[in-house]
Order: sequence, then structure tokens, then C-alpha cells
Amino acid sequence: MVVSDALKKRSTNSHERIQHNPLNQLRMITHPEKILFPADAITKGELAAYYERIAPVMLPHIRRRPITMERFHRGIGAPGFFQKDVSKGFPQWLKRVEVPKHDGTVNHPLANDARSLQWLANQNSITIHVWPSRTPKLYYPDVCVFDLDPSKEGELEVLRQAALGVRDFLSDLGLKSWVKASGSKGFHIAVPLDAKANFGTVARFAHVVGKILVQRDPANLTQEFSKADRGGRIFVDTGRNGYSATFAAAYTVRAKPGAPVSAPCTWEELERGEVGPKSFTLRTMEQRVADVGDLWAEMKKKQSLTRAIERLKKITG
Repeated sequence: MVVSDALKKRSTNSHERIQHNPLNQLRMITHPEKILFPADAITKGELAAYYERIAPVMLPHIRRRPITMERFHRGIGAPGFFQKDVSKGFPQWLKRVEVPKHDGTVNHPLANDARSLQWLANQNSITIHVWPSRTPKLYYPDVCVFDLDPSKEGELEVLRQAALGVRDFLSDLGLKSWVKASGSKGFHIAVPLDAKANFGTVARFAHVVGKILVQRDPANLTQEFSKADRGGRIFVDTGRNGYSATFAAAYTVRAKPGAPVSAPCTWEELERGEVGPKSFTLRTMEQRVADVGDLWAEMKKKQSLTRAIERLKKITG
């Protein structure tokens, strides 16, 4: 695959570059020396440099999606917090979208350009969580996400087979899917959509798919939301498909030791057991993209749920 020249030409000395970059003042990277990942000595400057370098491949996947920030002012060694609203005290140039909620509205930030990614990093926002829909069609998702969340780490073969099972069942329904390491405990399986079905339709479809998968493999899979009720099984989380729900964006860093990245991978890599949930990190991702390019680039081909829902109805009777 062709990799952006912008990525190839970047310096590998991210901390030095963020200190001396003439655009640093524009991007407002304050206190770049702040340690965000203590065990790895990864600073805010290095995080900002990563988002600057990864922007060419990351932005197409998050552009125009409402964002929820996961911020860690004192680094990942202390509790962080989620922030959705940016209605006050934020730069005028930052694009945002006002969306309804039950008691008013929320002004979510948008990351439509590299400058916005830098601003997010400057807020100590390590992980970028995005909606499955984009402006202006906020009520019509353009991606359906299945999040496989193991109750415990380490059982990679069971997790791998579960992910492949999701892929195969979606294929039986006529849908092509893509996969990425979550950067946490599991994998995310994504189905690009044509944004013609609303949130309710997409959420119901995903839930029924998850239900059938659990029925086929009840020993290893569950739809129980409570961890106490999962019995060590993998949670097939389809809740990422509802209105205002979010998922970890492609190429975002996760707030965990080692700074793992929620990174696209191939089904072939998964079949061969070559990738796990935390295989890629902030410090290895640039070389990964240089080697394989953006593995989700072909997700531009959108798919209708109409025929898949019809097939699903036949299965469920």
C-alpha cells in the first residue's frame, strides 16, 4: 500500500520535534514535558507528536464525528475523566457540533484537521472516542461496531476464534467487515454502512447478531452487561451502535501502560495469530503504517443493511 509521504518524512525524535516545531505555538502544546505514561516515560509532547504524525491516516476515519475526550491531567497513574461538552473556554476555530440530549444540548468537538488533533492532545486527551455517525447525518450511522470484551486477558485463542466467528456470520449476511485491535482487552469489528438506516435500526440489527452469536457459542460468549454475570466469557458488546454511544477511534492511543493503540489489522493476521489487542503502540505505530499503510482505507465502500436484515429475519424465524 502507498503510505503518506507526510508520515515517511517525519523525524523519529518526537520529543525534540515537538519542542522545536515552529507550529508548536499555533497548536498550543503546553508543558510538553509532562509525563502521561510513567512506566514508559511518555510525555504529552510525545503524545502530541504521535497524533501529528498519524493525522494523515487517522483523520479520514474520525472527520465530522462527535468526539468524547478521555482526559488525564495527572497521567494514567491517576483517575481520568470523560468530557463531551466544549461550549465554554475553548478556541473559536475549533469545529464543534451541537447535539440534543434529554435535558438540553451538548457541544461536542470535531477533529476535522491535524490542528484539532493537536488541540485534543494538549487537553491531555489520550483516547479519542467517536460516534458511529458523522455530521450532518447524525442520526444515521455509517459504521456498525461489535466490541469483543473478554472478562479476563490472556485467552487469546478463544478471543481470536470469537472475532473470526463474528466476521463469518456477518459474511453469511452479505456484509464485509474490518477488524482492529482495541488497544485494551479485545477486538473491534466494524461494518461500513451507507448511512441510510437510523440508530434504532442499526442498534437492533447489531443486538440480534450478538444474540445469535451467543446462542451458537454460549460457553465462550455472553451479552450480559454486568461483569459479575459474565462467568469469564467474552462480552459481545453491541451497545456502541446507539445514539450518542462511542467507540475508540482507529489509531487512537489507549490510556494503559505501554500506550497501546487501537489499530487496524487484517483478518489474515488474526487467523495466523500474529496480532493481539495490544500489539501496536504509540512508539511502533509509525513503522506499522509505513509497512502496511492504512488497512481501513477500503472501508470507503459503504453497505446497505436492508438485505442483511432480511437474511437475519429468516434465521430468527
